[in-house]
Amino acid sequence: MLKILMSGCNGKMGQVITRLCKQEDDVEIIAGVTMLPNEFDNPYPTYDSFEQVSERADVVIDFSNPSILPSLLKYCIKNHSALVLATTGLSESDLDMVRQASEVIPIFKTANMSLGINVLLELVYNAASALGHSFDIEIIEKHHNEKKDAPSGTALMIADEINSCFANTKSYIYDRSAVLNKRDSNEIGIHSIRGGTIPGEHSVLFAGKDEIIEIKHTAQSRDIFGTGAIRAAQYIVTKLNGIYDMKTMLKELI
Repeated sequence: MLKILMSGCNGKMGQVITRLCKQEDDVEIIAGVTMLPNEFDNPYPTYDSFEQVSERADVVIDFSNPSILPSLLKYCIKNHSALVLATTGLSESDLDMVRQASEVIPIFKTANMSLGINVLLELVYNAASALGHSFDIEIIEKHHNEKKDAPSGTALMIADEINSCFANTKSYIYDRSAVLNKRDSNEIGIHSIRGGTIPGEHSVLFAGKDEIIEIKHTAQSRDIFGTGAIRAAQYIVTKLNGIYDMKTMLKELI
């Protein structure tokens, strides 16, 4: 039985994963940590901080907030727990902490747990490679009105994948309102929309002369992210120290 500690258990994704784990025979959430009010009747002990957790988990799934990263990593290192890190909006100093922690524990890190998004990454990479600099590239992402970070981690992941085709020479433009010049061909535009209960939508436009190619992924529920996180947890506990991602996992499983 895989023992999971759910970080961010009272958030939307935490509750999705709690529900999905009840349907699994070989995984169990043994405890949860939350910064939100304890308004749910979780089927496991729930704590306000990692310092209060006495249970030892095989793996921590984290959909929470960058502010708890130091205590999260401290818990994982102390208990030799693997980590599935799905929280976005991490700073460069946060990423440095993650890299240092990966020297002693295995960490699965991705901005998006969806299988479909990772197929999209391959598609946009191939499109960018084929089209080269002759097409302008714009990324549009839409999320619910409670999402705090913008652009989304997934949008940046898509931009980075495309930019790798061009030796990382393209610049990211997030807001054109103050730009009084025409669009430069060396740009990737990234645009964020927040509203309602949109689980997540990402579109990549390749706009050329007299033709447009659009590659789009729409999440219709959060279950796809929860299922991906549980699969990632089952995968990362089998690995040695280091940083892993969805692309690595899919290649090994296929």
